[in-house]
Parts: sequence; structure tokens; C-alpha cells
Amino acid sequence: MHEMSVALALVDHVAEAARADGRERALAVHVQIGELAGVVADALDFAFELAREGTPLEGARLVVETVPARARCRDCAAEFAVGAPPDLACRCCGGTNVELSHGRELRITAVEWADGPAYAASADRKG
Repeated sequence: MHEMSVALALVDHVAEAARADGRERALAVHVQIGELAGVVADALDFAFELAREGTPLEGARLVVETVPARARCRDCAAEFAVGAPPDLACRCCGGTNVELSHGRELRITAVEWADGPAYAASADRKG
């Protein structure tokens, strides 16, 4: 299950931020996950619970926001919802010269710390 490697990367990133910022404990990690990112939110939550043990994230919640998949037609400039599984035909002109604009994100958007204000993280993976 690749969600474990994603969870370990999240924990490592936030634990490094905790060390760099002198933080002791995270209360919550907020992430955005695109619906086409290939990550199952429930599996990630389970993996996160295991990965956080013994770190500054022990007991922290994982707050997931799902980002809907959207595309833009290069021919007519229409933007439209893609859905999952993706349907990449333009809803306006029927063309297939489209590019995904949203839906592949895997991004830490914020960390809530026990000892201070939230931290907006810059970790981002698109692809």
C-alpha cells in the first residue's frame, strides 16, 4: 500500500518542520488530495496513525480535503469537471485536446501546533 510511504513522507516533513521551528507537538496536519492522485483517504488515515507514533505528531489528526479533478480545453478554453475515473472529453466542444488543471494534488496546507499558531507548509506534489 503506497499510502504508507505517503504517510511516512508527511510525518517526516512535519517532524522536520517541528525540529526547525522548535515545536514540540502537532495537533493536526491538513492536506489536500486530488481525486486523481491515486491516494485512498481512509488508507492514508490508517497509515498516518501508524507512522505518527513516536514522533512530534503522535496523537495528531489528519484532516483531508479532497480536490475535485478539473480540466481545461486547449481548443475552446472551457473548464470542466473531469470526475473519477477521468472523462477527458471537453463538455463544450467535445475535443480531447485538454489538460488537467486540478485533481492530482498531494499537498500539506497547514499544521496545527499545540504550542502556537498554525504553520502553512509548502510541501507539494503534483503529477
